Amino acid sequence: MSPQTYLARFVGGPLDGRWETFSAPAGAPLQTVTHVYLHGGPKILHHYDLSYSDEQGWEYRLRAAQ
Repeated sequence: MSPQTYLARFVGGPLDGRWETFSAPAGAPLQTVTHVYLHGGPKILHHYDLSYSDEQGWEYRLRAAQ
């Protein structure tokens, strides 16, 4: 079986509106993506969790701050 290409949109945070391309099943997407922002001060981490809905397709949604 050949892999199929999928698109996942980033929702929220500094990556909002960007798209990630992945292939499955051979290259299954990461369930969580961590974005590290370095700006000359302390580093800032943002975590995005993968989800799927029939209306929006694949999305990496910004995890709420704890």
